[in-house]
Amino acid sequence: MNTEFCERLKELRLERGMGQVQLAKALDVGKSVISLWELGKCEPTLSKLVAMARFFGVSIDYLAGLED
Repeated sequence: MNTEFCERLKELRLERGMGQVQLAKALDVGKSVISLWELGKCEPTLSKLVAMARFFGVSIDYLAGLED
């Protein structure tokens, strides 16, 4: 996954004042998964990407860094 996704995920999480554990619970994944996504060590599935976009109220294109 590109670094744009990693940065945007972390930025959106911090804007909401959430820790990785809170976001993990909201997305039904482990805390380590959030960390791996933010570090660019693994990529979310399409279903998790859709869940993130809905949760944060942004488009998948925004999360992926395809739009500002």
